[in-house]
Amino acid sequence: MADQITDLSAVELRERLVRGDISAQEVTEAFLQRIHALDPRLHAFLYVDTEGAIAQARQVDEQVLTGARRSGRELPPLAGIPVAVKDNICTKGIPTTCASRILEGWRPPYDATVVERLRRAGAIILGKTNLDEFAMGSSTENSGFGPTRNPWDLTRVPGGSSGGSAAAVAAGMAPLALGSDTGGSIRQPAALCGIVGLKPTYGRVSRYGLVAFASSLDQIGPMARTVTDCAILLNVIAGNDPRDSTSANLPCPDFTRALQVEVRGLRIGIPRECFVEGLQPEVREAVLQAARLFSDLGAVCEEISLPHLDYALPTYYLIAPAEASSNLARYDGVQYGYRAKAGDLYTMYARTRREGFGAEVKRRIMLGTYALSAGYYEAFYLKALQVRTLIKQDFDVAFQDHDLILMPTSPTVAFPLGEKVTDPLQMYLNDIFTIPVSLAGLPGISVPCGFANGLPIGLQLVGRPFDEETVLRAAFTFEQHTEYWKARPVTSDTVTRDKVKE
Repeated sequence: MADQITDLSAVELRERLVRGDISAQEVTEAFLQRIHALDPRLHAFLYVDTEGAIAQARQVDEQVLTGARRSGRELPPLAGIPVAVKDNICTKGIPTTCASRILEGWRPPYDATVVERLRRAGAIILGKTNLDEFAMGSSTENSGFGPTRNPWDLTRVPGGSSGGSAAAVAAGMAPLALGSDTGGSIRQPAALCGIVGLKPTYGRVSRYGLVAFASSLDQIGPMARTVTDCAILLNVIAGNDPRDSTSANLPCPDFTRALQVEVRGLRIGIPRECFVEGLQPEVREAVLQAARLFSDLGAVCEEISLPHLDYALPTYYLIAPAEASSNLARYDGVQYGYRAKAGDLYTMYARTRREGFGAEVKRRIMLGTYALSAGYYEAFYLKALQVRTLIKQDFDVAFQDHDLILMPTSPTVAFPLGEKVTDPLQMYLNDIFTIPVSLAGLPGISVPCGFANGLPIGLQLVGRPFDEETVLRAAFTFEQHTEYWKARPVTSDTVTRDKVKE
């Protein structure tokens, strides 16, 4: 019974909860049982709130489900549905560490806006998922508490930084998860783990309670097995928030209404700059095959150019570290988190940051501090902002004649653990197709579109600002005409044990 429950999508779980076939407590216990069976090897979670989740489920059963059935009123959208939350999103009374030793054991006194909205929608918070420390990385190997493994092959990475959330959903340990995306941290792990991941338009979802990495880029978004589940979760978390000054004061549609199997007449641009050396041949073929499917369904697919795409990576790695340098200055051993022992204040500051931060975080802080320093600000940071504008203008031009842009999510499938962790430049190249979308603040989704050597391939669809509806409609249409999303990784105890390198 537990295995059957964890195989169901959020939509299917809701249908059974509404009918009374299962209870919220049964659903929650089934997912917790799967977490306890698989996570010791996958390490997708940093904290599992077993007692809290069961208590939430009982409350939903007693106060929400029973009351709704008696009165005939409609259930809240996520009543009784478990959700995993990335560990850089604040959860009141539950540890929020950003996978960093410098925040080990810290329990926020408040919920992030998205968590408040999950609770109001009746969702059950299962726990907090692993990530690259402070969301800085593309493999979840930079976690201060050890890497997460890809459920499709435990010798490989799940992508990052939302690798814990992606692995949890792919392995059936949670039907839904929240991730955060700064340069691709929802879409890239979604691609490598064979699930759906959506980065909304910058400003569509409140960042209040998201621990800041790069404030002009960070955005929270949904991760799920299906496009429909993603749309349902986006319905819950999207919308204006007066506590977030970057939150857009725009009405939010019902994103599930956009899920129509119809793309006839859509104009889809395919950037030639994305199909160059370094793109894995199997990824190239899978993405082009997806374009052919859209053409067969009546969409107009044609080659376009994004001439400044090659500059996106260096632009991002000036802007994001500069903003990180500023945001991470608060971790000094005084206000909260880890404090090193020292005889004087200056030494305490230095030792706290040296001992509390991992190598990648320190690397980015130093890069950002250098780019913002006197004499280099105009040459590096200001120039990067100017190039960012050019990249956004490229997308603006493309969207004058096109409704969507189609491109790979990641240049390769999941790579082996340890292969790139000592080569930062090679690691940064994994985000080459997701970073331009983040710099332009656009909505983008990754959906499964094939396999190479048994590992998932992701297709990225990018839309105009605040046009998540068209992005979701195209993704849903592709999903309904393919079978890739139905594939599941083998995560039985026997196979898992055999795949782990001792």
